[in-house]
Amino acid sequence: MNPLKQGENAPLFTLLNQHNEAISLADFKGQKVLLYFYPKALTPGCTTQACNLRDSKQELEQLDVVIMGISPDNPKKLAAFEEKKSLNFILLADEDHKVAEQFGVWGEKKFMGRIFDGIHRISFLIDENGKIEKVFDKFKTGEHHQVVLDYLRK
Repeated sequence: MNPLKQGENAPLFTLLNQHNEAISLADFKGQKVLLYFYPKALTPGCTTQACNLRDSKQELEQLDVVIMGISPDNPKKLAAFEEKKSLNFILLADEDHKVAEQFGVWGEKKFMGRIFDGIHRISFLIDENGKIEKVFDKFKTGEHHQVVLDYLRK
């Protein structure tokens, strides 16, 4: 695993969202995008992270930031996640994990003694010109939103 770094261009991509609509990163040129990768919808850590972003959405919008979450889940599961947790931002289905690989966040993980490949919980703040402004890779799920807000406010 080798995540993209600050100053690099964010790879352009198009994925289906929770409503089966194609969403492209290029659609958001001129805006900042918080692109956060998470392992699996409706799991405890991912739910905590998503709900805190949901609750911070207005503040992030005031800072001109669009939130997009990416996981290997399919659009149907993402729609259930959105509905059950009243999420108010874009969720993208990266079922073949190609976008996760482009961003360097797909790789070996260890959980409860098992070793497997999966998405690492890393977020990228992409600037208005499509460059990675900041990489967030050291945070607890319950603090992710605050780490991002603290960075944006500085």
